[in-house]
Amino acid sequence: MADKLIIVESPAKANTIKKFLGGSTKVVASMGHIRDLPKSKMGIDIEHDFEPEYINIRGKGDLIKSLKKDAKNAKKVYLATDPDREGEAIAWHLAHILEINEKELVRITFNEITKGAVQEAIKKPRTIDINLTDAQQARRVLDRIVGYKISPVLWKKVRRGLSAGRVQSVAVKLIVDREEEIEKFIPEEYWNIYAYLLCQKSKKVFEAKFYGKDNKKQELHKQEEVNEILKNIENGRYIVKEVKNGERKRTPAPPFTTSTMQQEASRKLGFTLKKTMSVAQTLYEGVKIPEKGTVGLITYMRTDSTRISEVARSAAKNHILKTYGEQYYNNRYYKTGKDSQDAHEAIRPTYVEITPDEIKDSLTNDQYKLYKLIYNRFIASQMSNAIFDTINATIDVNNYTFKASGQNLKFKGFMILYVEGQDGKEEENETNLPLLEQNQEVIKQKLDPKQSFTEPPPRYTEASLVKALEEKGIGRPSTYSPTITTILERRYIEKTQKQLAPTELGRIVNKLLIENFSDIINVEFTAKMENQFDQIAEGNRNWKNTIKDFYTPFEETIEKVEKELEHVKLVEEVSDVPCDKCGKMMVIKYGRYGKFLACPGYPECKNAKPFVETIDVPCPKCGAKVQIRKTKKKRNYYICENNPKSCDYISWNKPKLGEKWNEEDRAQIEDTKKRKKTSKKSTTKKKATTKSKKKIK
Repeated sequence: MADKLIIVESPAKANTIKKFLGGSTKVVASMGHIRDLPKSKMGIDIEHDFEPEYINIRGKGDLIKSLKKDAKNAKKVYLATDPDREGEAIAWHLAHILEINEKELVRITFNEITKGAVQEAIKKPRTIDINLTDAQQARRVLDRIVGYKISPVLWKKVRRGLSAGRVQSVAVKLIVDREEEIEKFIPEEYWNIYAYLLCQKSKKVFEAKFYGKDNKKQELHKQEEVNEILKNIENGRYIVKEVKNGERKRTPAPPFTTSTMQQEASRKLGFTLKKTMSVAQTLYEGVKIPEKGTVGLITYMRTDSTRISEVARSAAKNHILKTYGEQYYNNRYYKTGKDSQDAHEAIRPTYVEITPDEIKDSLTNDQYKLYKLIYNRFIASQMSNAIFDTINATIDVNNYTFKASGQNLKFKGFMILYVEGQDGKEEENETNLPLLEQNQEVIKQKLDPKQSFTEPPPRYTEASLVKALEEKGIGRPSTYSPTITTILERRYIEKTQKQLAPTELGRIVNKLLIENFSDIINVEFTAKMENQFDQIAEGNRNWKNTIKDFYTPFEETIEKVEKELEHVKLVEEVSDVPCDKCGKMMVIKYGRYGKFLACPGYPECKNAKPFVETIDVPCPKCGAKVQIRKTKKKRNYYICENNPKSCDYISWNKPKLGEKWNEEDRAQIEDTKKRKKTSKKSTTKKKATTKSKKKIK
């Protein structure tokens, strides 16, 4: 009989915790949720105060029996599911299954999986927080009602299989709105004039940009305006009117929250949100490291707070002083946003002394990249400012003004370790100006007028969409990744070169929802509901009353739409490929594995074939069409349609007109395939060896 039974969510987390506790403590995993709403029906008893009809999840019967047996044999049970609302709800369900009184002190949480944190949590168990559980129930019930009531309307009026969601539909709306903004955008012409001037003392040429006339800023929109200025300054003398020397400081970014980690991992590592959260989960739950065992490397990865503990702050200080010196340290506190729940610390390494490079061989490539990103961001957040010397010069010529500016990095500070941004190098690009003096004449080398046009706003990427959702108060840290994954899987949006764009299906569904459910499918309502969930979590609002307030007008809207909405015909996209059985032009359909071509003559003609996307550049080797294909990990590669019959062209890179093919590309792709085959063989051998060992035992 075990003295203590600790139930966590995942086996990896269980393995990490086991090593901190004695043999009299048993640690097991619930494998996530054990109870949920049924899939076959709504599962909400609307007539009886919106009571959820929870059932045990199919396939978890044996696990539940095992958990009951372990709980019965233990003197004390602790529920150590994740420290968020969903984790609290899972603990509540476990208590119900195991017949544990809600008022018993069984709930323990820890923000990091370290020996100290786990042992301290066991010393201070609490009751299950019903307010947090109710907040999670409210979200689950509301989303279930919205989905199960609106989706059938889409089935009747558009086509079967479609679905709608409170948060997902708003995310689609943002993407559709941005696409329409891009399509309606009218470019406007504008001009810049650049003067390249020689400082005779230093013999250096520098660039100055046209500012205006008579100390007033002037925007240039027509070539006639530019030509007039060029004519008026053609023979003028360029005199330095004013020189300002200064200093600029740059402050490091705070430690990661969930959304900033997702955004930065997308920008710097090219990770999808789903991949970022999956890798972060493994780092949090524990990685096996030689001589240390299984170690949880980062704190809990679902958080909206930038707060860090004093223990972590002290560890960062010691590391910075030891590694970089006193001038690089600055004790910093960051303000958490006003709408933040601030339930957990920021995402940071649990052990500052375990550096990424020290354990690189124990991590997968993805784990190493993300751990290094989290580690460096945290350490940099406690470092000194970067300091730049700046110089700004105003240069006059015939009453017209040009301005030049430059900066030099004087002290790297935190930038010695980490810089936020696309590639981490934008601030390192120094722009030097020669030493200029007031009233000094500089000599014109050339004038360069440049025509440009305003550009439309960019399409959302996963990173920028997360930022927009967070800024508008839509969703919470745990919802961003599943939200975007869901709308991609439903094919309401598609991803091209990391950009998110609506599909025709997404536009039609969005239009229908906005026209008929504008009170629900909008930014303001979704943000308002998040605030109400927060109020429930704080004990300031009843969750069933919240659902009731929503449902009464919602039910009336549903009834009205079902009566008045006409059927929406979904126009199928016609391809340029004729059916080789009946001659009709095949249409593009969407199946479980993506696009495919089907004959529009179905069911008389049931012909179907794979959809192959091509590019408008011919094969550099034989001139045939080049097809775009994807690896299992969704990475694009380019291959000749005649490969392997009469042409062996294949490349990771999109070919360009007139560009010669680099045969190293083919070697790289073939080498990747070989390594995957070798890896599969070794994995199969390991499994076979494990099985044989079990048989011997």
